[in-house]
Amino acid sequence: MQQQTHTSSQENSGHDHDHQHSLLGAHTELIFSILSGVFLAIGFIISITFQNSNYVSFAFYLGAYFFGGFFTAKEAWESLSKKHFEIDFLMLLAAIGAGFLGEWAEGALLLFLFSLGHALEHYAMNKARKSIAALADIAPKTAIVRRGNEQVEVPIEELKLGEIIIVKPNSTISADGIVVKGSSSVNQAPITGESVPVDKQQVLDPAAEYNDFSKIPPEYKVYSGTINGTSVLEVKVIKESKDSTLARLIKLVNESESQKSPTQQFTDKFEKIFVPCVLVLVVLLLFAFLVLDETFSDSFYRAMAVLVAASPCALAISTPSAVLSGIARAAKSGVLIKGGGPLEELGGLTALAFDKTGTLTEGKPKLTEVIPYGNTDSNELLMAAAAVEKLSDHPLAVAVVKGVQERLGTMEIEEAGQLESVTGRGVKAEWKGEEVVIGNRGIFEDTLSVTLPTPLDADLNKLEQEGNTAMIIRKGNEFLGLIGLMDTPKHDAKEAISKLKTIGMKQIIMITGDNQQVADAVAKKIGLTDAWGSLLPEDKVEAIQKLKQREQKVAMVGDGVNDAPAMAKSTVGIAMGAAGSDVALETADIALMSDQLRGLPFAIGLSRKSKVIIKQNLWISLGVTALLIPATIFGIAGIGPAVLIHEGSTLVVVFNALRLLAYKSE
Repeated sequence: MQQQTHTSSQENSGHDHDHQHSLLGAHTELIFSILSGVFLAIGFIISITFQNSNYVSFAFYLGAYFFGGFFTAKEAWESLSKKHFEIDFLMLLAAIGAGFLGEWAEGALLLFLFSLGHALEHYAMNKARKSIAALADIAPKTAIVRRGNEQVEVPIEELKLGEIIIVKPNSTISADGIVVKGSSSVNQAPITGESVPVDKQQVLDPAAEYNDFSKIPPEYKVYSGTINGTSVLEVKVIKESKDSTLARLIKLVNESESQKSPTQQFTDKFEKIFVPCVLVLVVLLLFAFLVLDETFSDSFYRAMAVLVAASPCALAISTPSAVLSGIARAAKSGVLIKGGGPLEELGGLTALAFDKTGTLTEGKPKLTEVIPYGNTDSNELLMAAAAVEKLSDHPLAVAVVKGVQERLGTMEIEEAGQLESVTGRGVKAEWKGEEVVIGNRGIFEDTLSVTLPTPLDADLNKLEQEGNTAMIIRKGNEFLGLIGLMDTPKHDAKEAISKLKTIGMKQIIMITGDNQQVADAVAKKIGLTDAWGSLLPEDKVEAIQKLKQREQKVAMVGDGVNDAPAMAKSTVGIAMGAAGSDVALETADIALMSDQLRGLPFAIGLSRKSKVIIKQNLWISLGVTALLIPATIFGIAGIGPAVLIHEGSTLVVVFNALRLLAYKSE
């Protein structure tokens, strides 16, 4: 038979033990348990106070059996009908056995304590689940939509792409979209965990098509479930309610609850061996009267006591309760942890590898240097750069085009064509009838086997030593010159790296496609232990493998898109700024919804606390079982004390796990 505990089955959507639709509402199970205790107490008082009152006390014990065993029997039957074997059935069997021996008070006590423990355990676990379910209550149920000259309130499910919603001051935004009118500060804490409101303003071209939400600058886009400040905003809907960032977050958090951690997998395997052994032991103890000087009743009672003592309720719930609480606490702070595996693995990391652009740096490079070469003037150099880079959507290309527009204004630039990308090195295109090549040193020296002129090489070295990302531009066989871009480190990068070192990270390395000199300059500014530059995407995968040989557990931190192969090779893949990227939400093991690095030390600290609590719970559950089994075998403890300690240990591990809901980063 398949063994499955009453707690582990809670993870299956079909068996949630939710009695909200019962006769007395959400707390029916607890009320029945209390009634069982009342009937037990009255029956016991009558039995010791009045003589010849056996039938009266027996009637009250039967009442205690009914109320204490109602949900136990119901859940045991549901599980048996699905060919599952549950602890509920074992407890029911033990209570019936006690009644068979005439120990009605002890059987009633067993069912009372078991049902009370069950009810309190469900209450505690539901508290953790409600913390997750609270995410669903963030988004409003309706939105005010501008339709013609009217403003109409409609359910968010009826919102259509492209419609304009009106967001009043201090109200919750009801859809993912772009600001087409107005400016305000928006509290994004419910989604990203950011503590400071973010300024939003009207997008430059409200009529344009914005198909890729991840590429919209953060000052123009808003998320469903975030809270508007003191000004009215008009927002164009970019995503339907079912596809919003909040909806996807809720879906992924709910899915993550069922992903088992390594410890859970261990306890499941342990139970599959342990429970059959216990059942064999119980059967043997039933026949102890054949070799010991005792009656069958004594042997039967001992066997039932061992059955209660050995039921692994606390063991089964010890890890799931901690995982559920840890995931719920992380989600509250804008960190999505996809299951128990990543939650446990994160705490065991000894090395972190970071991508540079958009992870450690702002990801908003600016055109800082323009150095013409030979007879080329600055305008021609800039026009060649802008014409080619207009065809690319790479962040550096966007920065080049923006920088050229700022310098040349509305000057007309002839369009380029036939763009060809050379991954990790640069681009080629046709412009004014000649091939234009723009890229780093590698595209010329390695791909094209061209030697750079000495003066140009000297200027290139100087730019790179200053921390610029330098691009060489050549038209036909003539070098036009160099342009330099610089991406500044994030304001919280240095502090976050310092905290990571404090909590014991041995290696904090940047792996980037930028040249080694740029990588070294950034690493020095923010305090990294090392920087590996000039890496192509496949080189990053090799870098992770190399790092794993040094340090067994390594995380790759990036945007979840370009870094997906390296993330797949790492112990844990962590995506930054995942609120704006569907791909990042799907590919990463852990997603920081904001692009702020301070979420990383928090997540690692939470993981480590979770691991400590899981270990504590395992010691408590296994320790209590190890003490109770011999105590019941040798007659030191009967059914009553066994079930009291058994249910007590189950509640201890659950409430110990709930401490994670109040976790605060040190």
